[in-house]
Amino acid sequence: MHASSRFQGRSAGLGLALLSAFAFGGSGVAAKPLIEAGLDPLHVVWLRVAGAALIMLPVAWRHRNLVRERPALLAGFGLFAVAGVQAFYFASISRIPVGVALLVEYLAPALVLGWVRFVQRRPVTRAAAVGVVLAVGGLACVVEVWAGLSFDLLGLLLALGAACCQVGYFVLSDHGGQDGRSGDGVEPPHPVGVIAYGLIVGAAVLTVVARPWGMDWALLGGSAGMNGDEVPAWLLLGWIVLLATVLAYATGVVSVRMLSPQVAGVVACLEAVIATGLAWVLLGEHLSAPQLIGGFVVLTGAFIAQSAAPKPPSGPVAAGAGTGAVAGPVEDELSHGRAPH
Repeated sequence: MHASSRFQGRSAGLGLALLSAFAFGGSGVAAKPLIEAGLDPLHVVWLRVAGAALIMLPVAWRHRNLVRERPALLAGFGLFAVAGVQAFYFASISRIPVGVALLVEYLAPALVLGWVRFVQRRPVTRAAAVGVVLAVGGLACVVEVWAGLSFDLLGLLLALGAACCQVGYFVLSDHGGQDGRSGDGVEPPHPVGVIAYGLIVGAAVLTVVARPWGMDWALLGGSAGMNGDEVPAWLLLGWIVLLATVLAYATGVVSVRMLSPQVAGVVACLEAVIATGLAWVLLGEHLSAPQLIGGFVVLTGAFIAQSAAPKPPSGPVAAGAGTGAVAGPVEDELSHGRAPH
C-alpha cells in the first residue's frame, strides 16, 4: 500500500512537472511576436514579472509573516530566481546565439547534481547522472548549438551567470528549509508565499533595470503577427503572465514536493523541447532532423532520471550543507521558473 501510494505520488509529481514545463515553454512563443512588434525584450520580461507579482499580491498578504521571518530567503529568490536569471540571460543573447545561451543556462541541473554529490556529500543515483548527461546532450541538438556558434567570452560568462543564479537559488532554498527540518518547532516557509514575494522583489529589481517608463505602451493596444495571423497584444501578454508565469510556478511548486532535485532539474529540460515544438506549430519554425533526435534524447534522459528513486543520505552531511534526502519544496522550482523564454 505504501509503495503504491509513493508510486502514485511520484507519477502525479511528474505530471505536474510536465505541465509546468509546458506552461513555461509557451512563454517564448507568446513573447516573440510582441518583441517583433516593437517591444524591447527586457520590457516584455518586466511586464511578465510585474503582472504576475500583481496577481500574487493576495498570496503575499496572506503570507506576510515571511517578510519578518525569512527576509533573506525572499530577497534571494527575487534576486536570483526571478531577476538574476532573466537579466543575465537577456544580456547574454545580445552577444551570443540564443541556443548557446539556453544550453549554458540549462547546465544548472548538472551543476546542482555536482553540488549535491561533492559539496553536500549526498549520494545520487547513477541513473540520475546518466539522465542529466543525456538531457544536456539532447538539448544541444534541440537548440542546434553548432549553428552560428560564436565564442564571445563575455556572452558566455553572462550565460554562465544565469546558470549560477539557478544554482545559487537551489542552495539558498535548501538552507531556508533547514529550520523546518531540524525539529526546532519552526515551520518551513510556504513555497507559494516565497514565490509571491520573489516575484515582487524581482519586479522591483527589473523596474530599475528595464525602466518601463520609456516603453511604448501603445503597442499593447495593437496586435502582433503569429505565423501570418494577427493576435491582440493584450492576449499574448495575458498568456505570458497567467499561463507561462502564474500557472507554471503554481504547478511546479506542487510537483517538487514529490520529486528530487536531480529529477525535477532534468524534467525542466523538457521546457526547451516543448518551446521548440510550440514554435513549430504556432510560429512556423520547423524542426530539423537533429532537433527531432535531440528531443527524443531529452525525453529519454528525463524518463531514466525520474524512474530511479533518489537515495537518502547515509549519514550527516558536511557543515553548512542542507539535510534530508529531498530538499525543500521551493528548491527545484528555479529549474522551472527561472526560464525567460
